[in-house]
Amino acid sequence: MPAKSKAQQKAAGAALSAKRGETKVGDLQGASKDMYDSMSEDELEDFAKGEREGKPEHADKDD
Repeated sequence: MPAKSKAQQKAAGAALSAKRGETKVGDLQGASKDMYDSMSEDELEDFAKGEREGKPEHADKDD
């Protein structure tokens, strides 16, 4: 399932980078830290991929 907003996509990208060992886990904050703990590398990759153009900056809370 791809991200519904730019913010979700960025957070997933940061968590994916940490999962791959490219960045430090200690540098993660907020949603990216939660995603790192709860999602697999494949799930994060699926969430982070895709175009950002046309997506809202933040998703609606009721989605």
